Amino acid sequence: MSDISRSHEYLSFRSTIPQRKIIVDDDNSKEWTLYEAGPKTVKSPLICFPPASGTADVYFRQVLGLSALGYRVIAVEYPIYWTMKEFVEGFRKLLDHLVLDRVHIFGASLGGFLAQKFAEHSCRSQRVASLILCNTFYDTTIFQQTNSAPTFWMMPAVYLKKMVMGSFERRATEPEIVDSIDFMLDGMSQQALASRLTLNCMNCYVEPQKLRDVDILLMDVFDECALSSGVREEMCKCYPEAKRAHLKTGGNFPYLSKSTEVNVFLQIHLRKYDMGPYRARELTENELQLLSEADGTLNKSS
Repeated sequence: MSDISRSHEYLSFRSTIPQRKIIVDDDNSKEWTLYEAGPKTVKSPLICFPPASGTADVYFRQVLGLSALGYRVIAVEYPIYWTMKEFVEGFRKLLDHLVLDRVHIFGASLGGFLAQKFAEHSCRSQRVASLILCNTFYDTTIFQQTNSAPTFWMMPAVYLKKMVMGSFERRATEPEIVDSIDFMLDGMSQQALASRLTLNCMNCYVEPQKLRDVDILLMDVFDECALSSGVREEMCKCYPEAKRAHLKTGGNFPYLSKSTEVNVFLQIHLRKYDMGPYRARELTENELQLLSEADGTLNKSS
């Protein structure tokens, strides 16, 4: 068990933030797992998509830290979906169930890829207000596993875990980065891991032209991570108008190892929505007063 799993912060999260299970598909075995905090009055929350190896609680530091500042944050864990069509339809149904029209999505690695695919799928209905993409990719062929992907469902969990974790560098000198890797190793079922790897490696890519109206922030690290610098450069070419956020260090899971810095970047990104219909946090009384005064001034001048 990792030091993070034993920390007071994580134990406090598990004891104060209830875990929810939601079924939105006809198949009752397909459960979405959610951890949510923040005001329910906010209708455009930040939703966090985990990577292939992670469960919803990998974002516990975003849920705790940002909700304390008035943000509504929902960390989700996907059901066992084997196709991209299943995933995007399932997430659309989840948003409908939660009565959320337009949301902000923070996705890391596979989570970032799935966030792009949902934004692409919903480009006409505009269910995505913005994307924050961390250490992610837009084309699964970079993993060179498209031919093997259809067989992942029958491979042992030990082998699948070695596939995932074999690309994570453990030479990091910073204990926070090493501990973040250990935390990500904590349990997922064989079927859950196999389905994630199938989505991660099946022959699929994003059509970036369909995301041209989506506000995008690209977040990456300058130290070692599983994705090459070439892959990260290609992401920048795909989204030339995107804002960029760099962390000097952070490894593969900066939202765990450098959560304070990541949370600051998330706040800066979301701040521009504070006074509009897609705000991710509840405004204070002073902020509401300023908004009211600004509206009054605008009405007088018109």
